[in-house]
Amino acid sequence: MIIPAAQHLHVLAVMDWLTRHWALAAIAITCISLLTFVVLLLAKYVRICLNIFMDTPPPLSMGPLDFQPLSGEVVRFRGFDGTSLRGMFIRTPNQIVRKGTVVFCHEYGSDMHSCARYARPLIDAGFDVFTFDFRGHGESSCPGRYRPLQWPSDKDLGDVLGACAYVESTLISEGRSTDIGVFGISRGAGAAILAASSNPNIKAIICDGAFSTETTLVALMKRWAYIFARVKLVYKNHPDAFWRFLLWLMMRFAQPKLACRFPSVRKALRDMQARPVFFIHGERDSYIRTDQTKILYAQAPCPKYLWIVEKAKHNQSVIIQPGQYARRTIAFFRRNLADEPIEESEIISPDRMEVA
Repeated sequence: MIIPAAQHLHVLAVMDWLTRHWALAAIAITCISLLTFVVLLLAKYVRICLNIFMDTPPPLSMGPLDFQPLSGEVVRFRGFDGTSLRGMFIRTPNQIVRKGTVVFCHEYGSDMHSCARYARPLIDAGFDVFTFDFRGHGESSCPGRYRPLQWPSDKDLGDVLGACAYVESTLISEGRSTDIGVFGISRGAGAAILAASSNPNIKAIICDGAFSTETTLVALMKRWAYIFARVKLVYKNHPDAFWRFLLWLMMRFAQPKLACRFPSVRKALRDMQARPVFFIHGERDSYIRTDQTKILYAQAPCPKYLWIVEKAKHNQSVIIQPGQYARRTIAFFRRNLADEPIEESEIISPDRMEVA
């Protein structure tokens, strides 16, 4: 084949440039190869992280015969974006010494009736409870492309704020104080914290099995990366900054796909106006480990309480220690919502006390 003269001169010019600048060319090729490797590595990690984020089922401990459902006034109300939600007002039988109203936020995959597991003693002790179905749960609507996951989203935040607004309007119509408490389980606990950071009427918070999405995901990514990475060097030597960047990158893909955002529970606690928070967590929780709740506890303003329940798994503290669970949750709301002179030792016994 005969190469045209112009093309031949062009090839000679390129060869001459490479001969004189071979070091620069080698550096450029190395950088391009390294960049390609990094992009392919990140793409693999993002796929793994998206699978963990979207498809890892939490170990739910609630069974259909786990509790006897409570009855109350079933209502419809709206989340902050207008989504139709189902709720239920359960009034205390002791109306003469009514102590306050608590909004209950159920765990992922459950519904408003699971409050019977946790809040029955509160109702007997003089507290009204408003429980509701998060969107996509029970008989609440789930419009658009949103799919509920076990991570608290801005949609869940809007549902809790809508429930609180409904309760507050009801209390105003009854001539009562709009001060309320919130009681959240697992994902519902995260949504309750997010709501409390923007609603000053929430005066006290109980969080059972709470976690921070970002720190929990980073821990899960580290735990599961070795399954997919064939070379230990790939997953054993990444600095924390790499995992935070990977989380940020994964969220950039996940949030548009899921049509929602996932606000930081940890930052909400850090920036929240001070109010009492009671953290409860199972010592044997293998899904959300105790260090995740301790991270939130460290971020929370004072006064704050932490109870690690021995032998309890995720969402099972109330099953392992039902008597203490009832006494401590009642004491917490009596002290911090009803303003009764309750000693802190009634919330956390001295041998397990972590009070700041």
